[in-house]
Amino acid sequence: MRAITVRDRAAGVSGLTLTDLPYPQAAVNDVIVRVHAAGFTPGELDWPTTWADRAGRDRTPSVPGHELSGVVVELGYGTTGLTVGQRVFGPTDWARDGSLAEYTAVEARNLAPLPADIDHTMAAALPISGLTAWQGLFDHGQLTTGQTVLIHGAAGGVGSLAVQLAREAGARVIGTGRAGDRDLALDLGAHTFLDLDAGELRLAGEVDLVLDVIGGDVLARSTELVRPGGTVVTIAAPPAVQPTGGRAVFFVVEPDRVRLADLARRVRAGRLKPVIGAVRPLSEATSAFARGRRAPGKTIIQVADEQGAAQS
Repeated sequence: MRAITVRDRAAGVSGLTLTDLPYPQAAVNDVIVRVHAAGFTPGELDWPTTWADRAGRDRTPSVPGHELSGVVVELGYGTTGLTVGQRVFGPTDWARDGSLAEYTAVEARNLAPLPADIDHTMAAALPISGLTAWQGLFDHGQLTTGQTVLIHGAAGGVGSLAVQLAREAGARVIGTGRAGDRDLALDLGAHTFLDLDAGELRLAGEVDLVLDVIGGDVLARSTELVRPGGTVVTIAAPPAVQPTGGRAVFFVVEPDRVRLADLARRVRAGRLKPVIGAVRPLSEATSAFARGRRAPGKTIIQVADEQGAAQS
């Protein structure tokens, strides 16, 4: 099968290559998925799990990408809850080969059934971004109606979904990003947009919750905006400073089949719309990685069409 692989950590994005790999083997409770569409996180090549398994052993050449939508083609021993031929979507394991491949092995519990009226491209934009947005806002941030939330990267994969979810929950939403992101963030439901490059973050005032995907100085300055009793939630790095009278939370998104199914229902009902920034074939995944940090929305790699034919 064809897959994007990486071998040399020092090479970064330039070390990504399209190559042939053996067909994956299904472990206990796994399924093999014929990948139709895949998502990735631009910073994946900095993750330790891209290069080593949970025991610390080198696992290169490794396949990046940890979001997929596709069709189950094989069940591992003991696998229940899914069937061969079923459309599914979800995240793959951080420390195993990912979704930028024609086939991949995934724990069945990571995957949710995909309704027939949601296309694979749309579904591949949901797993990590959607679960991160939900868990950050509600599981860790405990956002409630009437509160004010500051969402960084409001036009990005996570931020664009978080804006919609927070607005639907009855929160006052302040989105941030670059100047070119303003119209999209406001169209998605942000009440206010702040241009980080123009130093507008200081205009946010006090907020109940910050959802951060950037880290660094932006995270540090955002901590100062949290009112007593409020929360900073970040996926970038453990916060160095706690907000006065509040708390700071760093988390890594967790698979959740039930929540994935809920996100799919919201998409079907028109209450949630993933923002697709670009769709590229597997052969262009390397250049898509290089552009991923600058592109609005979620970049999706189309590995096969709806009929399962490979995309070159």
